Amino acid sequence: MKHKCNNLMLALVILLTLPASATEKVVPIRYGNMDNWTIRKIEESAIIGGQTKTLYEIGPSRTISGNKPYVNGGGSPWGTSNVMAKVMGVVKTNNSVYRDKHGSGYCAKLTTHIESVKVMGLMNIKVLAAGSIFLGDMKEPITGTKDGPKAMNNGIHFTGRPKALRYDYRVKVAGTANRIKQTGFSKSSTVAGKDYAITVLYLQKRHEDSKGNITAERVGTLVVKYGTSTNGWVNNATYQILYGDIRNNPSYDARTMGLRKTDYARNSKGKSVPVVETGWAPQGTAPTHLMLQFSSSHGGAYIGSPGNTLWIDNVELVY
Repeated sequence: MKHKCNNLMLALVILLTLPASATEKVVPIRYGNMDNWTIRKIEESAIIGGQTKTLYEIGPSRTISGNKPYVNGGGSPWGTSNVMAKVMGVVKTNNSVYRDKHGSGYCAKLTTHIESVKVMGLMNIKVLAAGSIFLGDMKEPITGTKDGPKAMNNGIHFTGRPKALRYDYRVKVAGTANRIKQTGFSKSSTVAGKDYAITVLYLQKRHEDSKGNITAERVGTLVVKYGTSTNGWVNNATYQILYGDIRNNPSYDARTMGLRKTDYARNSKGKSVPVVETGWAPQGTAPTHLMLQFSSSHGGAYIGSPGNTLWIDNVELVY
């Protein structure tokens, strides 16, 4: 009996001292190790110089030449803010997401910058572009500065209930006291407050009505803001996903975690429509869609501080 008791105690000690990761299930998001990239070669219009620009997309390792609208390939669930635009017949590109080195492989480098194009007597456009990668896709070509958000198809079909999001990151913030808003044809204006890089994850239970309108209940929420630069890489950063109505949670911030109606998705008819969140899903609700976005700036379209940079690698879900 004594030996049996000793063995039981030993088993309990071993169980209690095992690291938490021993019971975790970690599921990488496809292409989330950022080691495979599609390289696009786009020739801008002769009237603005006719240069061949390189755009990077997270997907199968290949090179695409020619002014072809990009479609996610190889089963990649990732879209980026790198786009080909055709405004007033002029082909122009924006590249704010880059493939960068990280260890023996690659990572995604997201940058906030000013993209400009000037054609005498035709157009003079300056746009602030934040670097962004997200689960979904982008419809090209962009035909105007107001069409950018509507071109994003936010979210992918997803029915799981992970407990956390994990990834490696590095941050460099511009550090300016305020941000700027630069939409294209209007002059630059000042937006109060410092810029920060941001991660947002929303789990939704969506419903589409007979007219193609999309509504959603919020199932899970995760928002992480980065307002200071890091000293190199932070590896295996793990953030808990909050489920249900989180308005009484001490970490709740209505500006970034509240119900939303500004995100767009394509409905079953292929039309881009707003996804209008109508409430908080009851505990235990299974989602239908996962939205996940990393961005070098937080203020929405055309708002940020040039120089803000966010590096992302090894994106995983933890169960």
